[in-house]
Amino acid sequence: MSKMKSRKISVHTENIFPIIKKFLYTDHEVFLRELISNAVDATQKLKALSSIGEYKGELGDLTIEVKLDKEAKTLSIIDKGIGLTQEEIEKYINQLAFSGAEEFLQQYKDKTDTAVIGHFGLGFYSAFMVANKVEIYSLSRSDDAKPAYWVCEGNTDIKMGEGTKAERGTEIILHLNDDSLEFNDSFRIKNILDKYCRFLPVKIKFEDKIINEKEPIWTKKPQELKEDDYQDLYKTLYPFEPESLFHIHLNVDYPFNLTGILYFPKISNRFEPERHKVQLYSNQVFVTDNVKDILPDYLVLLQGIIDSPDIPLNVSRSALQSDGNVKKITSYISKKVADKLTELFKNDRKDFETKWENLGLFVKYGMVSDEKFYDKAKDFCLLKDVDSNFMTIEEFENKAKEIQTNKDKKTVLLYSTDSKEQALYVKQAKDNGYIVIELDGPVDSYFIGKLEEKNENLVCRRVDSDTLDKLVDKGVNIESVCSKEDEEKLKELFTSQAETGFEVETTPMSASESPVVITEGEFDRRFREMYANQSAMFGTAAMGTQYKVKVNVNHPVMKNILGSNDEIKKDLVGQLLDLALLSKNLLKGEKMANFVNRSIELMNK
Repeated sequence: MSKMKSRKISVHTENIFPIIKKFLYTDHEVFLRELISNAVDATQKLKALSSIGEYKGELGDLTIEVKLDKEAKTLSIIDKGIGLTQEEIEKYINQLAFSGAEEFLQQYKDKTDTAVIGHFGLGFYSAFMVANKVEIYSLSRSDDAKPAYWVCEGNTDIKMGEGTKAERGTEIILHLNDDSLEFNDSFRIKNILDKYCRFLPVKIKFEDKIINEKEPIWTKKPQELKEDDYQDLYKTLYPFEPESLFHIHLNVDYPFNLTGILYFPKISNRFEPERHKVQLYSNQVFVTDNVKDILPDYLVLLQGIIDSPDIPLNVSRSALQSDGNVKKITSYISKKVADKLTELFKNDRKDFETKWENLGLFVKYGMVSDEKFYDKAKDFCLLKDVDSNFMTIEEFENKAKEIQTNKDKKTVLLYSTDSKEQALYVKQAKDNGYIVIELDGPVDSYFIGKLEEKNENLVCRRVDSDTLDKLVDKGVNIESVCSKEDEEKLKELFTSQAETGFEVETTPMSASESPVVITEGEFDRRFREMYANQSAMFGTAAMGTQYKVKVNVNHPVMKNILGSNDEIKKDLVGQLLDLALLSKNLLKGEKMANFVNRSIELMNK
């Protein structure tokens, strides 16, 4: 080895290494991602030069090797790429923030379309987060090149000169410091390589095994792939998930470059957005699984991969930066999702309906969250009635406007949030020829409001929020068969036994309707639910439920009550109130036991 020359790294502060170690990267494991990325870049540059005839030698085996020497506590990254001369080391390593990748792309942008990963000269220096000494052995691809050597022990004093490397490429040796011996472990290194490198375009070998055998199929054209290819990738990414419903292949090169595959998982009504299911890559290098700045909330229900060199990252390539491209990418992905759903709906509606249990939550969440998505989704968003019949919003309006239109000429969407608990109310509505829609999902309370907001001739009412004649108020008054005096007596009788806080109201209804109905006003309930959500979020006390007892004075049983002795009156009123509570699933414990005993006594009488 020739005589070493002393140099100074060209930086503006003596404190650059503490900054790198403590602040540049939040997760020290990414040092390996950065060094592997540099090795891939060196290999890709060589292939690019070979393709245009500027490198005429044999490429040979270009596999990048990662070697761990546990006894020596060293980790080596060895490539057979373009290599470095002493002058290039001086330029690209000693001048800290100079990016060789960017210079290469500028020089050859019209001659090759090779993707180069690196954007920052700082990537190499991430090695000093885990090493107290770093060595570089390199031999450039140039015919007359001499091997170069560089060594630094974690300060701005470095030594460089002629090295001993006999083969083209670069070997970087990290001498692990005592605080980073977690990386002196084969299992730990393999996990890092699996995480960041399993889709890289150059083979990566560790412990005689190739890490990245899976092909990044999102870089291919959709017509080159089969459905099995997409499902194989899905199983690779999410080995414990059931098969996805379908996928969207993203591929755009203007006004930004983006490829990827997004999958629709089977989520049903499980509203637990897992924000780490879509992975962000940059030129096939894993960057992060936190893509909240790229995908709006409703799209984080999706899974898959987005790969784009045009998504702006911070200097450590670990977080997104605000940029106009991000907004464009978000809009593009949202449009692609909406277009895919439109296509599926139009091409095979029956199949679309079978998938709706899993799609419905996603679609409604998107409609509530995004105006543009709503405008597209309204045509394929399905409403399911309690008999499992599907209809679009428009189809429902056309079907219901003849029978469920109120005096204000608005179509009334009657809905149930639990068709079993609200069975009595559902049956009465159906007996009157009305359509009852199931809206029992976690976002349906917001979806209802959005439907009313976007459709001025539509009102939504839960089927148990009032009596039927009030829910679909056609402006026809039903006359009472009771005198004012008898109505007042009935009100007093029911008030005396009603639950505390329950407001009793006598009202003339059809004789075929229930004698007593317990209701919870639509808007009172919506406000209470909204307040409950805020209470859970901010820790404030929740509001109590406001129930009304509606007594149907036209029901024949009311004559029996008025004509009975005081004991029978009390039993009948109590029985009717309990039956109404039972229909609302509000009869529990001791009250249920009293109801059973009273029922037996009444049968004996």
